[in-house]
Amino acid sequence: MTSPTVDRLAFTTLGIPGAPLTEVAALAVRSGWRGVELRSADDEPVHVGMDAEAVAAAREALAGVTVLATNSYVRSGSPDLDDDAVVAAAVAEAELAVALGAPAVRVFPGAAADPGTAEHAEREQAMVRRLRAAADRLPDGVELWLETHDSHRTGADVARVLAAVDHPRVRAIWDLAHPPKGGEAWTDTLDRLRPHLAHVQIKDERPGQVPLFLGDGDVPVAAIVRALEADGYPGWYSLEYELKWHPEAPPLAEALAAGTTWWAAQGL
Repeated sequence: MTSPTVDRLAFTTLGIPGAPLTEVAALAVRSGWRGVELRSADDEPVHVGMDAEAVAAAREALAGVTVLATNSYVRSGSPDLDDDAVVAAAVAEAELAVALGAPAVRVFPGAAADPGTAEHAEREQAMVRRLRAAADRLPDGVELWLETHDSHRTGADVARVLAAVDHPRVRAIWDLAHPPKGGEAWTDTLDRLRPHLAHVQIKDERPGQVPLFLGDGDVPVAAIVRALEADGYPGWYSLEYELKWHPEAPPLAEALAAGTTWWAAQGL
């Protein structure tokens, strides 16, 4: 019997930094991890400001794989930018995503203030304002996905923001590694993100050992995937293998091959 998840395995290009998109697509096809999240940055083939010729070449290179999102570095709660600048940046990333055939843009919280402080509350209000304003200006066919990360690493944090934004085109990415660092059990993360969940980034790690192959770390990936499947989650599982930040790690191709073997052994 075919696994219900094997056709929903993906990876982020954080694991193959700077690689031509033809190489990204070839790896996706060869590995069987047929979805990709494209890192959007000036040092990548994908970035805001691509001209029409570059966009057309990118789409041709990525034919045969599923582009799930562009991964921007927009910080919705940034204290360094005003509302207009953050909204404009998010909309520009959304326009890029549409041009590339991606249905979503990853954005970060980026509030850069200690939880429980007045500054944190102010930055969170700015996040809500900015995400709602950006959502109202999105081109057709694209969403904003707010990741459990940095200043809002738990499901409770992200769900609180998204409930206040209250817009169907602003949803959540659950990066499995971050909520525990905020003291949140994964079962609570699932409960809190359930109404908002669009996408799941998987990874494995231990303190001081990032990234690791699936099954070699402390993240309960198999238990979480089983719970998500039982819950009816229809989306993808995208390996965020952070080779960009940890160039000493083995290549992404090895992580994907090991991940395929581990995935099958778990019966996922």
